[in-house]
Amino acid sequence: MNLRDLEYLVAVDEERHFHRAAARCFVSQPTLSGQLKKLEQELGVLLIERTNRQVSMTEAGIAVVEHARKALAETAIIKDVANNYKDPMTGDIRVGIIPTIAPYLLPIIMPHLHNHFKNLKLWLYEYQTQACLEKLNKAELDFLILALPIEKHDFTELDLFREPFRLAVNREQLLAKKKHLNLGDITNQKLLLLEEGHCLRGHILDVCLLAGVQEQTEFQATSLETLRHMVGEGMGMTLMPELAVPKKTSKADDVRYIEFSDPKPNRRIGMLYRKNNYREDTFNNIAELIKSVLPVNVFF
Repeated sequence: MNLRDLEYLVAVDEERHFHRAAARCFVSQPTLSGQLKKLEQELGVLLIERTNRQVSMTEAGIAVVEHARKALAETAIIKDVANNYKDPMTGDIRVGIIPTIAPYLLPIIMPHLHNHFKNLKLWLYEYQTQACLEKLNKAELDFLILALPIEKHDFTELDLFREPFRLAVNREQLLAKKKHLNLGDITNQKLLLLEEGHCLRGHILDVCLLAGVQEQTEFQATSLETLRHMVGEGMGMTLMPELAVPKKTSKADDVRYIEFSDPKPNRRIGMLYRKNNYREDTFNNIAELIKSVLPVNVFF
């Protein structure tokens, strides 16, 4: 048994097709099929059911392939550990980032990360908070960028910045004429919010509780951009994180973004990674660079 055979087995399990699995592993189909038959002979058990119509895993195959995945993952970690001792800012890093941060923060930080850490490959995965946490716990991701705090977790936290909220309101609304707002200015208003699953929804609901604001329950958006368009159409108002506010606006724009007076409502953005991770120096270096390139309109 060798690692290559385990790669073939995992590929067949995920592709459920010998030709696609062989192409994925950059070998011929006969080579892949032959090696898997040898593996079955070595183990003395049938792993794959082969018919003209479909490829499926036997009960034994399902059990074995899960251990194969773990073995391959551990092998990758061994290689990564060795590389990290040579240079902590080299190798592959899998980053989870939530949808209300990713489109607005990544264009700011990625050019700097690429220029400063040329031997580091950052693989970016966008998931909602709960999925990020589950994948971090399973070591499918190396660190997360998301809104804090997170309740009941056993990860290490690194603070990055606090991101103020602005009121996004249609230009025809009376509030659009204000240069600054207090929370009392939006008391008894209704806000458009994101759907369940977005942590930003919870943060805005906290602001709503402080300000005596209610949710506009007739509609829940799947993204900040959907909320922006709804405000532009005059369907309501919402709170917009600072990094999602356009750098340049004009009087012709349908949406106005009104700043709050101090203390500004805000959300706390940070990094999470598994405790005692061998790449702790890597994560700290990345965090310090991110903080150094952030615009002045976010703070900590």
